[in-house]
Amino acid sequence: MINRTIEIMDTTLRDGEQTSGVSFSISEKLTLSRLLLGELNVDRIEIASARVSAGELNAVKEINQWAKGEGLDRRIEVLGFVDGGTSIEWMINTGAKVQNLLTKGSLNHLKYQLKKTPDQHFKDIEKSVLTAKKEGIDTNVYLEDWSNGMRNSKDYVNHYLSFVTTLPIDRILLPDTLGVMTYYETYSFISEVIKNYPKIHFDFHGHNDYDLSVANAMEAVRAGCHGLHLTINGMGERAGNTPMASTVASLKDFLPDIKININESSLYKVSKLVATFTGFRIPVNKPVVGQNVFTQTAGIHADGDKKNNLYFNDLLPERFGRTREYALGKTSGKANIQKNLQKLGVSLNDDEVRKVTQRIIELGDKKEIVTTEDLPYIISDVLNSNSEQKVAVKSYVLTHSKGLRPTTAVSLEMEGELLEENASGDGQFDAFMNAIKKIYSRKNKELPILIDYAVRIPPGSNSDALCETLITWKNSKNEFITRGLDSDQTVSAIKATEKMLNIIS
Repeated sequence: MINRTIEIMDTTLRDGEQTSGVSFSISEKLTLSRLLLGELNVDRIEIASARVSAGELNAVKEINQWAKGEGLDRRIEVLGFVDGGTSIEWMINTGAKVQNLLTKGSLNHLKYQLKKTPDQHFKDIEKSVLTAKKEGIDTNVYLEDWSNGMRNSKDYVNHYLSFVTTLPIDRILLPDTLGVMTYYETYSFISEVIKNYPKIHFDFHGHNDYDLSVANAMEAVRAGCHGLHLTINGMGERAGNTPMASTVASLKDFLPDIKININESSLYKVSKLVATFTGFRIPVNKPVVGQNVFTQTAGIHADGDKKNNLYFNDLLPERFGRTREYALGKTSGKANIQKNLQKLGVSLNDDEVRKVTQRIIELGDKKEIVTTEDLPYIISDVLNSNSEQKVAVKSYVLTHSKGLRPTTAVSLEMEGELLEENASGDGQFDAFMNAIKKIYSRKNKELPILIDYAVRIPPGSNSDALCETLITWKNSKNEFITRGLDSDQTVSAIKATEKMLNIIS
C-alpha cells in the first residue's frame, strides 16, 4: 500500500448535474472539461449519461472532438445502460471511447427494479461489454447500490464479482448509492473485495447523506481502493457527492504515502466557476473553498499568528491560490487592525490604532463584519474627529410612515444644557435638521447653509457596507465639509451634522 497513486475521476458534469435545478450548457460542459483535465489535472472525467437528450448528445460530441485532438479521449467517460446496445449506439454517434456501465450491485435492486434473476442480468451485462469492445469502446462497470449489497446480499455481490471479472473490463466502480455507509464499513467492505480480487482495479463512489463522504473516501483509500469519484463543491443528488477540495486536501495531509495528480492551486478557481455556472453559492464555511475559511476574526488569533503562527494548520491558503484575511468587527483586536493596515500600506501610531480599534468595535456591534474597504473611511473619520465635543446629539427618534411626513424628535446637549425639539420634513434627515434649527433659533444662533450632500460606500462593498456622508456647509465666512460614518445612511448624516455643530460653536 506504500507510495500508491490514486486515480481521481471527477463526475461533476454527470452525477453532479443531478443536483436539483442544475443543468450545464454545452459551452459550460466543454469549458469545465478543459479545466478539469488540463488545469486541475484530474485523471478522468465522467461527463454525461447516454440517451438523456439531444443537447447532451451534442455536448458529448463537442467534448470528445476536443479531447481526441488533445489525445485525451480515453479519459472521457459516459454512463451507459444495459439496454440491448442502445447506449452503445448513442456513444458511437458521439465519439465516446469509455462507457461506465450501470449494473445492479444489490439483490434488492435486481429483484424489484429489473425483476430479473442474477443469471439473466449477467447475460445482458456480458452482451453489453462484448458489444462495446467490438466497437472499440472500453468498459468500466458500476455496481449500483453496492453498499447495501454488501450489507444485505453479500453472496450475490461475490457471485457478481466472480462473473464480471471474467469479462474484458478495466475498472469496477463501487458506489455507496444512498450515502448510508459508515467509515468503518467502508474500510471493511473494500478490504474484503480487494482481498478476494487482488488484480482488479476498484474505484469508490461516495455520497454525502450523513456528511461522512470524505471520511469514507479516506477509509476506502486506506483499505486499498485504486480510485475515487469526486465532484466540485460536492455537487450531486440529495446531499451531494464526495467533495473534491476537502478530499484532496485530506489525502495529501493525512495519507502522505498516497499520491494524487491534482493541482491544488486550481481548486478554488474551478470551484468558483462551477458555483457561477450552477447558481449554487459555495457556503462561506465550506472547507478549502469557502469565503471565510482563511479568515481570522478573533483578535487573539491574529495576535497568535504573529507569534510563531500559533493558529495556523497545514491548510495554508497559498496552497489553493488564496491568501489569509483578518476580519474586522466587534471581536477585533489591535493585531487584526495592524494586519489590515499592513495590507493597505498605512502606518498609525499606538494611540491612533487604539482609536481606530475602538471605532471598529462600535461599528461591529451594528454590522457583522467591517470590510478592509471600510477601513480607510474609518481611519479618516476617527483621525479627523474633534477630541472635545461642545455640542452632542444625545438621542433622537426617526419615524417614516407611508402617507405621512417623516418626523424627528431630537435631544441636544449644548453648553451643559439639554434641549429637545421635534419637527417634520421631506425626509428623515430634513426633519432632523428642522428640529436642530428650532433649537438654534431658541438660542438665537445661526446655522450654516447646507449646499452639498454626498453619500458613498467603499468600492467593492455590498448592501451592508458602511456609508460615508460628506456634507458641504456655507456660512458667512467660508465653506467647509464634515463627514459622518455609519452602517445607516441617515445616522451617518447626523454624525456629519454633529461635527458641523461643534465647528461653529
